[in-house]
Amino acid sequence: MKRITLKSLFLLVNLSLFGQEECKLHIQHLTDNFYVYTTYKKLNEVMYPSNSMYLVTDSGVVLFDSPWESSQFQPLLDSIFAKHNKKVVLAIATHYHDDRTAAFDFLRRKGVKTYSSKLTYELCEKYNENKASFYFTNDTIFELGDYKFETFYPGEGHTKDNIVIWFNDFKILYGGCLVKSTDNITLGNVTDANIDEWPLSIEKLINKYPNRNFVIPGHFGWSSNLGLEHTLQLLMQKK
Repeated sequence: MKRITLKSLFLLVNLSLFGQEECKLHIQHLTDNFYVYTTYKKLNEVMYPSNSMYLVTDSGVVLFDSPWESSQFQPLLDSIFAKHNKKVVLAIATHYHDDRTAAFDFLRRKGVKTYSSKLTYELCEKYNENKASFYFTNDTIFELGDYKFETFYPGEGHTKDNIVIWFNDFKILYGGCLVKSTDNITLGNVTDANIDEWPLSIEKLINKYPNRNFVIPGHFGWSSNLGLEHTLQLLMQKK
């Protein structure tokens, strides 16, 4: 496993609302210095939520995935700075769809170091999505401030490039769109999914991370830590 140490590179409170008529940005404390932020995009006249996360460290703030819609980019940075008096210094995308990468060009212009897997980088190029400035080729450990986390690619599922992020000290699994919320009764958008491989990827996650305090899905509620098991059940119903 590759290791990237970011210390050398860089020498609320439960709720924020932006927008005049509709909720555009919702920030909720998870545990310790972890926060789940939910942004929204209108699809078929319905505001659709997308979950992402951020972590506050002594060396700055890390975003895990980006806001979905451009009107939420600056409000997120402003809200984070107002709450924590720290700037975002790093962002990592978990797959190439725009609910994960839409803000990457914006973040790069703001001086944020953006990362993704090499496969995600290549798919962003292929489908003209905003790609990261840097990519990693293998499962990677990142260190920032006093925090450490790892990326892991379990195989294809929602997309061919979907990764998860694991915070071992806190037993948090950030699953992104590979993991469905227990609120979901369907698999949602499966346009780019590999339905045959997805169950195998979920089973791999269940075995690799058996002790999970929190599981954060890409969309809808995350109060339950049984997102992996629920996703597997939905996939079995699909077959």
